[in-house]
Amino acid sequence: MSFLGITVPATLLLAASLLWLVVRAARRGEFEDFEGPAERMICDDDRCPERPADFDVEPPSLRSEPPIC
Repeated sequence: MSFLGITVPATLLLAASLLWLVVRAARRGEFEDFEGPAERMICDDDRCPERPADFDVEPPSLRSEPPIC
């Protein structure tokens, strides 16, 4: 029974600290937007937009500057 004297207070301390962390995160607004960052990560596209074929007059190998996106 002496192990209960250690585990019960340790469990209560752990539960109280986890509850404090959740309350602190909620007050800081960390639970405001769950889906926004995930959708922005999936839909993020760093490539240049598609251009019509007649837009480029000279081949890309002859260009001196990078294409403007």
